[in-house]
Formats: sequence, C-alpha cells, structure tokens
Amino acid sequence: MVGAHGRLAELRQIKRDVLDGPSARATEAQHAKGKLTARERIALLLDMDSFTELEPLRRHRATGFGLEARKPYTDGVITGWGTVHGRTVFVYAHDFRVFGGALGEAHAQKIHKVMDLADSAGAPLVSLNDGAGARIQEGVTALAGYGGIFRRNTRASGVIPQISVMLGPCAGGAAYSPALTDFVFMVRETSQMFITGPDVVKAVTGEEITHNGLGGADVHAALSGVAHFAYDDERICLEEVRYLLSLLPQNNRELPPALPGDDRDDRPCDALVDLVPADAARPYDMRAVIEEIVDHGEHFEVHAAWAGSVVCTLARLGGQVVGIVGNQPCVQAGVLDIHSSEKAARFVQTCDAFNIPLVTLLDVPGFLPGVGQEHGGIIRHGAKLLYAYCNATVPRVQLILRKAYGGAYIVMDSRSIGSDLSFAWPTNEIAVMGAEGAAGVVFRREIAAADDPEAARARLIAEYREQLMHPYYAAERGLVDDVIDPRDTRRLLIASLRTLRAKHADLPSRKHGNPPM
Repeated sequence: MVGAHGRLAELRQIKRDVLDGPSARATEAQHAKGKLTARERIALLLDMDSFTELEPLRRHRATGFGLEARKPYTDGVITGWGTVHGRTVFVYAHDFRVFGGALGEAHAQKIHKVMDLADSAGAPLVSLNDGAGARIQEGVTALAGYGGIFRRNTRASGVIPQISVMLGPCAGGAAYSPALTDFVFMVRETSQMFITGPDVVKAVTGEEITHNGLGGADVHAALSGVAHFAYDDERICLEEVRYLLSLLPQNNRELPPALPGDDRDDRPCDALVDLVPADAARPYDMRAVIEEIVDHGEHFEVHAAWAGSVVCTLARLGGQVVGIVGNQPCVQAGVLDIHSSEKAARFVQTCDAFNIPLVTLLDVPGFLPGVGQEHGGIIRHGAKLLYAYCNATVPRVQLILRKAYGGAYIVMDSRSIGSDLSFAWPTNEIAVMGAEGAAGVVFRREIAAADDPEAARARLIAEYREQLMHPYYAAERGLVDDVIDPRDTRRLLIASLRTLRAKHADLPSRKHGNPPM
C-alpha cells in the first residue's frame, strides 16, 4: 500500500511531466519554427507567477486509430487564469506539441469550462491559438466541440472582452471563433487563418497561393480586415495584448480603468492651429491631431492597416480611456467607403459595449461615389455606422475640424443622431455638399445664361459659401454647441467627457435590434 508521502512524490512527478510537455524533441521542433510553447506564451501574457491551471491532468477517452495508446496530459490545451497588471484574466492556449493542438472532446470541454468561468467571473478571456483544427480521429465529436465554443463566444459577446491571439495555423471552422471575438492579433510568417487551405483552393479554382498569401497576418490586417493587429514576433504581440487589456474594463458592468495623469488637462494645443490647413483641399494626417490632443500623445490604433480613410484608436484624455474615430484626409480625402464604414461601425459598437466614451473628429467630404461602391452595398455598409452611433449610449462628443458634407456628416455622430455635445473649429464647413457642387446645381441655369459663365460661377460659389457655409452658420442654428479655438480642444474635450461620465441612457425594451449586416 502506497502511503501519503509516496502519493505526494507520485503527484510531484506527474506535475513535472505535465510542465515538461510531451518531449524535448517536440519542444525543439516548436522553437525551430520560430514559435514559443504554450506555457512560454502564457508566462509572457500574464503577470509573473500568477497563473493557476485548470485540469492539467485531463486526458482524452477516445479509442481507435491508435489514440488509446496516446493519452498525454492536458490533451493539447492549457487552460486557467492569472492576472494582467493585477487584474484577473482567463486564458487558454493550444499546445501544438500535443496532437498538433487539434481539438477533440476533452480538449473542447476544457475550453468550454474556462469560457464559462470567465463569463461567470466577469473577466476578460484571451485565447492563444496554435492548432491544426478538429481532431479527425474523433470525428463529429470534435465538430460539436467547436459548436460549443462558438455558442459561448456569442453569449459572452459584449459582456466580457474576448481577445484572440493567432500564433500558428487556424483553418476551417476553427477560424470562426476568432472572428466572433472583439479583437484579433496575428504574428507575421507563423500565423495563418483561412476556411479552405491552398491545396483545396488549387483543386477547386486552379489558383496557386502560399499559406501566408492566402491567410497570413498582413493579408488579414490590410485586405480582409479579419485581424485588428499584426506584429513581427510573439513577444511584441503578447506585450501589446497586455497593453490593450489595460485599456479595457473587466466586463460590461464596469468602466475602463482610469490612471492618474500627469499631462495637464488644460495643456494648450498650439500646434493644432497650423496642423490643419484652412484650405479644405489640402490633406493632413489625422493621427497628428490625435497625438496632439491625447495624454502624452499615446494612442493604440485598431485596424491601422485596413480601411485607411478612417482612424479608430483607443487613448486617454485626462487619464480616462476614450475611443476616437476620425476621418483621415491624407487617404482618399477622408471619405467614407464600404470598408471604412464597416471598420468604424465595429469600433463604435465595441466601445459602446464596454463603456468607453466616444470622440468623433470630423473632416469628411462625403461617401465615396462609384459603381463599385454602389454595387458593393455602400448603402447597407454606411447604415452599419449610422446604426452603431444611433444605438450607442456612452458619452459621445463630436468635433468638426473642417469639412462636414452631406449624409456623411449626419452619420459621423451629428447632433441629430444623438451626439451629446458638438463643437467646431473656425475652419468648419458644414453643408449638404461642397460649394462648387452646390452652386452647379442651385445656379445651373443662371450660370448657363451668363455672358461669362466662369465669372458667374465663381461669383455664385462665393455667394453660396458666404451665405450657407460660413463657420458660424451651424452654431447660429443650434447644430453645434460652440465654435472653439483649436488650442482649447484638449481642455474642452476632457471637461465635456468628465461632465458626461455619469450619463445614463435607456434603450427601448426589445429582444434585440435588427441592424444591417
């Protein structure tokens, strides 16, 4: 009979085996691919010595195809919780060294458990993905495991922050779990996501493409918009995940964490006077405006490489986290198109879900015209942004820097769709359309009948601009709350958001809205 000390020795040996993983050779193979092991990743993500593991001794119970002879501990996924900057975070990490990180019944049940715990505890969930998809030897049981993950992703949506970190392959149905989460991080060269791989694509369409060319980090960060962030190596990526978590609340019932700021609330923004040209046709970088306004010039841009005509970023103003949406005049003059509308709509919705106030910086000439845009559904996609703003209950402040034309002005959180406060710089031009286009429509016959059509056109454009597009026209009609000195922008935004911090707005009683999809 084995005594207590013998059992403890046995337990210590089993725990050592669990921590060591399947074999030194498997670990070397993982490192040879430029990838860290699951435990190394968790150690980088979480605060030192804060990780508590769940079910490290779990093994699968499948038989057939030699599985009964291979029953490694953890079953290829490491789950548990720890802290990031002292706050609780739940995590699961696929271990590619065990069955290639493929998902089977026991593997899925471990993930289900940690997801349920994160939901119950009201704490963020981070998934470190590096798996080969469903474990084929377990058949449909593995597929059902994915269904359970998708259902839990959906149930937790807007309740707790969910972050997917892609650190290896993610193919087939497995790719839908990251797509259901709030933020997706990818690492160049080592991570890929696709529904059908290059071999299937070639067999069906004849197209030849590499794994990275089909679903690599830069593809999803710049072309598809599936990935919000892309980095060169895992260490930088995981450090940035930690930073993002520092900007998010634990759940939808809390406010984002505030920090005591040493950047003066009333710091004048002198550079803004010359940063934005008065000539509406001249471009500038909206990021430079944001950096001048926010605390210490620091912000964390979301989808930086995709849909560049709009900037969506998280920052702090007076120590409080804010979400900033700004048109980008140096990319397509800052127009709203299909992708930028979708990008901004998703960002607005995410900020609203997690109690992050919204600041909208407006310099928009309108929606992008064109057959491709119309046939591609710009009406439907533009309506996504309109719906997201109209449905948002967080504090909302609009600032019009320069152009604000047509329907795009309305969509970009105008007073008429519920912005709490709206301010404008003296360079603002709020109108149905630009003066040149408006004069061509309103005075078409007069211009055509004039002895000198060009002189008449120039005179009528100036007349239209003077009567309907001067900087104070909207303020006189209560469409903006004030026209402000750009140098006062930071002070006024901080004061406005502080005033609105206790804002409470109830939505109608309903099961859910039916937004354009």
